[in-house]
Amino acid sequence: MTNYPSILLSKAVDQFASLPGIGRKTALRLVLHLLRQSEADVEAFTSALNSLKQDVHYCRVCHTVSDQEVCPICQSHSRDRQTVCVVENVQDVMSIENTGQYHGLYHVLGGVISPMDGVGPSDIEIDSLVARIQPEAIKEVILALPTTMEGDTTNFYIYKRLQNLMASLPIGEGLKISQIARGVAIGNELEYTDEITLGRSIVNRVDFKV
Repeated sequence: MTNYPSILLSKAVDQFASLPGIGRKTALRLVLHLLRQSEADVEAFTSALNSLKQDVHYCRVCHTVSDQEVCPICQSHSRDRQTVCVVENVQDVMSIENTGQYHGLYHVLGGVISPMDGVGPSDIEIDSLVARIQPEAIKEVILALPTTMEGDTTNFYIYKRLQNLMASLPIGEGLKISQIARGVAIGNELEYTDEITLGRSIVNRVDFKV
């Protein structure tokens, strides 16, 4: 265990090292970097973190992060409001937006079904997705989840839930369920897929098949 010359330095390193992907050596470099900065710079840094926790919300409609109760995408009248793209997390929304190829709405699940990790359907935002379909007159749901076993399991569960919903819809009110084309390699997370491949996968989406 590393001995630090300062208890306060050690505590700061502990906090940085608790972040995903940050080891103790990297944490120490970051802390020492902050020590070399002016008080104004460090205050701006900590103020941004405080504001992030206190003022950033999750959109009450699609569950992405937002400065407002409803995010700008959900508020926009220039988006295709009959299409919803279902993604695992906020990073996936940003990745798809960066392609410039998709102009509909989103629904962030906040995870995928993973029994090994104790994550079931009730732990993610599936019920709120189903609840959006009729009130918002959604015509297509695009499943854009990771091409992993957990992602496929979640796709299948959502498909079955939406099938049950479709059976209760009035005649003529159909719902298309599609998934992104498999240009995204098996096992890949969307946020690590290049924008061209991801954009083509959205544009060339196919009907979901069990």
